[in-house]
Amino acid sequence: MHSTLIVARMDLESSAEVAKLFSEFDRTEMPHRMGTRRRQLFSYKGLYFHLQDFDGENGGELIEEAKTDPRFVRISEDLKPYIEAYDPVTWRSPADAMATRFYDWTAAQ
Repeated sequence: MHSTLIVARMDLESSAEVAKLFSEFDRTEMPHRMGTRRRQLFSYKGLYFHLQDFDGENGGELIEEAKTDPRFVRISEDLKPYIEAYDPVTWRSPADAMATRFYDWTAAQ
């Protein structure tokens, strides 16, 4: 399974609206198109964390392919009033906001 963690800034008061936007988005076939298995949103002291788990290892490729879909474009625009780049000076795309995994452990089956 492939995972990504996006880090950004968000006012805690926006969490209900952000959750609503993703709830509507996740009811479409877009998560399946992107191979999204699970999405979790977290906030902590003005920070926003968007954890996404994907089937297989090609989650990044599938998101790149989906970026031009009008539904993907729409949610990206709809989130702009609520989510801002962690570092606006260096941000060009969501890839610039992705945390780097430096440790991974999974329980034995």
